Amino acid sequence: MTRIAILGGGPAGYEAALVGAQLGAEVTLVDADGIGGACVLTDCVPSKTLIATAEVLTSLAEAGTLGVRLFGDDGRPHVASWDDPDPINPPDVVDVDVPRVFDRVKRLAAAQSADIRGGLERHGVRILRGRARFTSPHRLQVTTAEGDRARLDADVILIAVGATPRVLPGSEPDGDRILTWRQLWDLPALPEHLVVVGSGVTGAEFASAFRALGSRVSLVSSRDRVLPGEDPDAAEVIEDVFKRRGIDVVSKARAEVVRRTADGVEVVCTDGRVIAGSHALMAVGSVPRTEPLGLEDVGITTDKGGFVQVDRVSRTSVSNVYAAGDCTGVLMLASVAAMQGRIAMWHALGEGVQPLRLGVVSANVFTDPEIATVGVSEKRVAAGEVSAREVKLPLRTNPRAKMQGISDGFVKLFCRPGSGTVLGGVIVAPHASELILPVSLAVQHGLTVDQVAHTFSIYPSLSGSLTEVARQLMPQAELTF
Repeated sequence: MTRIAILGGGPAGYEAALVGAQLGAEVTLVDADGIGGACVLTDCVPSKTLIATAEVLTSLAEAGTLGVRLFGDDGRPHVASWDDPDPINPPDVVDVDVPRVFDRVKRLAAAQSADIRGGLERHGVRILRGRARFTSPHRLQVTTAEGDRARLDADVILIAVGATPRVLPGSEPDGDRILTWRQLWDLPALPEHLVVVGSGVTGAEFASAFRALGSRVSLVSSRDRVLPGEDPDAAEVIEDVFKRRGIDVVSKARAEVVRRTADGVEVVCTDGRVIAGSHALMAVGSVPRTEPLGLEDVGITTDKGGFVQVDRVSRTSVSNVYAAGDCTGVLMLASVAAMQGRIAMWHALGEGVQPLRLGVVSANVFTDPEIATVGVSEKRVAAGEVSAREVKLPLRTNPRAKMQGISDGFVKLFCRPGSGTVLGGVIVAPHASELILPVSLAVQHGLTVDQVAHTFSIYPSLSGSLTEVARQLMPQAELTF
């Protein structure tokens, strides 16, 4: 029986453990922070739970466009609007019970963690609570939560220790006013004015959510627009929505230091600008948690940032050691981490395996509206790296969008000029994370725009815009442009 040791209980670790156990290996999972890892306990699951609450408040704030009036305790009607002085919480109509919201966030995270632990135990995975360090390529020293030390020998070892929020020197989080996204869940009340430092995915998502919940929000971006790594058309839509909803987007402002004041915080930028608020959320990226593992002692290669270097089947520079998830720096998504972990186990245990294909990975930004992407990007097409035709269709032309009062967003598809093979797509819409799946299937399986266009879509539906864009990309449709 193959002995497998897995370091870390996040998506990469627990998915790998399940695969290993199902294939008959003896699996030991070493974890110190809780099964599910940061993804389940402090990051992805909690943030998306909070965003679900924010979505309800956004719907209320925009309900006036659908003819909906809310009545307060005084019996008078109130029409919620982003133009109101207090747009999300009209007096006596809507209130946010912050302790209850955050309690729900933490309870759901804990329940998800317990579900995953139960699944691992049912499959016979041994779980050790503690931390491990390499003493040889086949041996780990485990320090348990009780302080005991034990030797763990393994034929195969998977490193899946994840990453942690990056800290700016001089701007160390204190858990009170200067916060990482993992420290939000114990706040006793909503921040009066939240200054979000960093306009990438994490920063944009929390800016969107906390504005919907009722906080004033300033978003400090070192670039000339928010979400610099996303499709430029999509980023433009989100920035316009942010500004319309009252988020102060501070562009081309690189934070130098964040400091406490008597009643809040100040974010001091390199150009001298100062943004004051009640709280600061640091969303300036992540660093791998690889330093205490003793990787260099056994010859495991890392890059200058400390990320473990792996190939497309998750192998490190040491033949029996694999790595998966955020500690590798390979597209930091839970879905990618989980697939890396599965691929590692399939490969290590001699199963047939397809190497990781990043070109078919779908990703989502959970702002409101959401941004979902898969396949080739506008950047690659514009740079001439990929030859592609594209069509972008605004959602405001979609009948279901009109019915639901949706005016922001679009559907964009890329295809090969000759064959019409779907190469990628971008969707900006409510629940774009659900709408992107048909595009992912098309990219994964090499479908053509003709095949997508000839697929029935429901009328009326937002997904109808997918088949319409495909129809406009059909070769015979070129003459009509």
